Amino acid sequence: MAAWDDVDVTTIADGSKSLPLLFLGQNTDPHSERGVECPGALPPASDPDLVERALKAKAALGDQVFVLGHHYQRDEVIQFADVTGDSFKLARDAANRPDAPYIVFCGVHFMAESADILTNDSQTVILPDLAAGCSMADMARIQQVEAAWDALADAGVADVTVPVTYMNSSADIKAFCGRNGGVVCTSSNAETALNWAFEQGEKVLFLPDQHLGRNTAVLQLGLSLDECVVYDPHKPGGGLTREQLAVAKMILWRGHCSVHGRFTAESVDDVRARVPGVNVIVHPECRHEVVTKADLVGSTEYIIKTLETAEPGTSWAVGTELNLVQRLAKQHTDKNIVFLDKTVCYCATMNRIDLPHFVWALENLVAGHVVNPIKVDADTEKYAKLALDRMLALPGKTARD
Repeated sequence: MAAWDDVDVTTIADGSKSLPLLFLGQNTDPHSERGVECPGALPPASDPDLVERALKAKAALGDQVFVLGHHYQRDEVIQFADVTGDSFKLARDAANRPDAPYIVFCGVHFMAESADILTNDSQTVILPDLAAGCSMADMARIQQVEAAWDALADAGVADVTVPVTYMNSSADIKAFCGRNGGVVCTSSNAETALNWAFEQGEKVLFLPDQHLGRNTAVLQLGLSLDECVVYDPHKPGGGLTREQLAVAKMILWRGHCSVHGRFTAESVDDVRARVPGVNVIVHPECRHEVVTKADLVGSTEYIIKTLETAEPGTSWAVGTELNLVQRLAKQHTDKNIVFLDKTVCYCATMNRIDLPHFVWALENLVAGHVVNPIKVDADTEKYAKLALDRMLALPGKTARD
């Protein structure tokens, strides 16, 4: 009852108290709202035996299993990863281990799809929790993209438009780009991919992250904001007129990362006021106004390497996923590393790959059962790989997310 001391409650006829009446924006009940706060630390694993079980299962499987851990993964799982990295690096790492029959991908669904596309037919990619999706990837469904392509055709611009999709997209969107003369890109080689695309055509349809597309086009290619339009799949014709499509150079899909998209210009102003001399480094999936206020912008790997080589005693505010920022702060205690914002939490879908799901997947393999295999159909794989191969053939930077 202590939690109700400062709120109104309903009194029943016998004198007992029922649930509190909480007025919106005025009161809270911590007993009924456990778990909604984000204190900045994940709770420990529910079963203290899980770590030992994971160790035992992984040892029993030996070279039969290869565990990939994405940088945004929680520490309790990433400790068991054979390699860590961004999504494309991990998919290539899997392809470089052809003798491992089982690839356990501790990441999200589109990453496991990419691994399946790049590995051989004798390998099986496993995602410990099928609910580990990606909200950005889910913002571009194949039916929506095909309808958008039809809208571009009706406007007379499809023939001069090259589709470019970010790595953070589903296999069928990558395949769409492969079929239509397009390419895949990562956050580190987006400039190179866009330059290639503009050599092939007059316009680019950029999927599914509008922020990466806009930031690259404006800050690296020198296009104006007026030359970038946003296609909204939930509006007829994307909410764009034929005239807007005719003038536009970049047709940006209305998608974004649920983590990076929540950083604001005010977040940058606030951290500069709180931390004297702070360096602000952000991922290019952040909003344009955040990127233009930051000191440095780059991929996940770029952020990691920048902090590794930074001078001791320097202060850094990092605009990317919280698991990684906390890990970097623990690894580099000679520097002051803080999260850019005070309210944004972990990537919810990435955190679905927790220790119970990981142990469940490994112990099933030990017992001879394959759970949650990720398999891309042959036609989709063919054209998705074509788009990926076009990316790999691009000159310049090594592809990184």
